[in-house]
This record gives sequence, C-alpha cells and structure tokens, in this order.
Amino acid sequence: MSNLRISEVAALMGVSDDTVRRYIDQGRLTAIQLDSGRKGVEGRELAEFLQHNAEAPEPGITIASSARNRLRGIVTRIVKDTVMAQVEMQAGPFQLVSLMSRDSVDELGLEVGSIAVASVKSTHVVVEVPES
Repeated sequence: MSNLRISEVAALMGVSDDTVRRYIDQGRLTAIQLDSGRKGVEGRELAEFLQHNAEAPEPGITIASSARNRLRGIVTRIVKDTVMAQVEMQAGPFQLVSLMSRDSVDELGLEVGSIAVASVKSTHVVVEVPES
C-alpha cells in the first residue's frame, strides 16, 4: 500500500502542506509515521477522503482553459473480473474511469491508494472560454 508524504498529499489535493496538516489536526485525515520519521498519510485513506469530498468546479470560474491530457491522481476503486478491470481515479476534482485488462492492472501493481497518471486521448475535445 502507498504511504504518502504531506507534500505529496497536498499536491494531489491541490492544497498547501499547511492545509493538509490542518486536516490532520482536525481529525479529517489520520497521520502515520513514515520510514523517514516524517508524518504522512496512507494512500487508501487519502483515496477515500478525496472520493467523499470531491466537488466539481463551478462552471465559468476560469477565463481560459485547455486541460493537458495527462492527469496525475490517486486510484480510488478497482473492480476486476476474470479478464477485464475497471479502474477509477480521482485527479483533483475530476473522476476518471478506465477499462483495461486485468493483467494490465496486475502488471502495473495498481491498488486503491496507488498514485497513477491517466493519459487521455480523444478524437473529439471541446475547448471553451466562458464569458467574463
């Protein structure tokens, strides 16, 4: 299972290290001691926290946007059958779902709490610039 440093948790959440420390102090996240002696958070707990607290951004809050096609996030759920698997990830406020072979999940070592990068390729991508 993945154990993450405070700075890694902050980067995945899109907040400051101090915010993560406040969440720990408030009991919203549980701190663990890492091998380095520093505080951290279990990947599985962070995945559950992000999944339960994700809020989609309000439409119209950006003045321009063209999202990159690689999104770093954390695996929140994996459903496997004999051949295929469904992998769900949380990348900031965005939930991503990927269907892949069970072998791919096993070869990548994916489990709930794993850090992964989702690469999105599409033949149809809409880029919008809302009115100010």
